[in-house]
Amino acid sequence: MIVIVDYGLGNLTSVANALEKIKVKYKISTELEDIKNADKLILPGVGAFEQGMINLKERNLILTLNEEVLIKKKPILGICLGMQLMCKKSFEDGEFSGLGWFDTEVIKFNFNREKLRIPHVGWNDVFCDTNSPLFKGENEIQTFYFVHSYYPVPKDERLIVGRCNYGIDFCAVLQKGNIFAVQFHPEKSQSEGLRLLKKFAAL
Repeated sequence: MIVIVDYGLGNLTSVANALEKIKVKYKISTELEDIKNADKLILPGVGAFEQGMINLKERNLILTLNEEVLIKKKPILGICLGMQLMCKKSFEDGEFSGLGWFDTEVIKFNFNREKLRIPHVGWNDVFCDTNSPLFKGENEIQTFYFVHSYYPVPKDERLIVGRCNYGIDFCAVLQKGNIFAVQFHPEKSQSEGLRLLKKFAAL
């Protein structure tokens, strides 16, 4: 059973629909017992970093998530804002601390010369490390759907298992043991996104 963590800022229905398509059992919940009893977790997210952390704190989710993920090593997948919340710090409209699972800062795209729109919205190629369980047996270049203005910059580049280029090369996928995180939306990325979710579910 995968529990999609509901902290009030997420594309819950889209993620749930994607899991239904690949016939994976899931539950949307904010209850601590459900999170503890889950086989795996998904931390989705759409919205602002600061509000995301506020919501996690107000729902008393942080301590339980830390215990399940860091101590019990339960597999978890962060999606978009969910990925960013796993990072140490974000500079979105200020400076805010995250969960700190990745020693990573989240910064905004800054294009001086390139005529590129922010947010970055649309389909882009991701150069994937096929040694990662998320991409094993897949093509090295896959296409996913993005909607974001900020991206993570890890201090240890060995954590990066997927890269994208939008004006600059940036980190699109992070992996650290049982912790997986993607900046794009696999639930909106058709066949390749569904295959990624299926591989996560099969861990």
